[in-house]
Amino acid sequence: MKKFALAAAFSLAATSAFAGNYAEPVIEPEVIVEDTSSSAGGIIVPILLLVLVAAAAVSR
Repeated sequence: MKKFALAAAFSLAATSAFAGNYAEPVIEPEVIVEDTSSSAGGIIVPILLLVLVAAAAVSR
């Protein structure tokens, strides 16, 4: 009878360890933010603007 009670206690303890479901945990991906930089340093747009203004001035 002792063996039966001991086996019952172990089986109850083992089943509570597996409570829940076997679904894989949801892990959110890491978000990596990288700053992008160019060698121009934002100078391209003002240069193009100057070229357009100069072309408009020459054409008059």
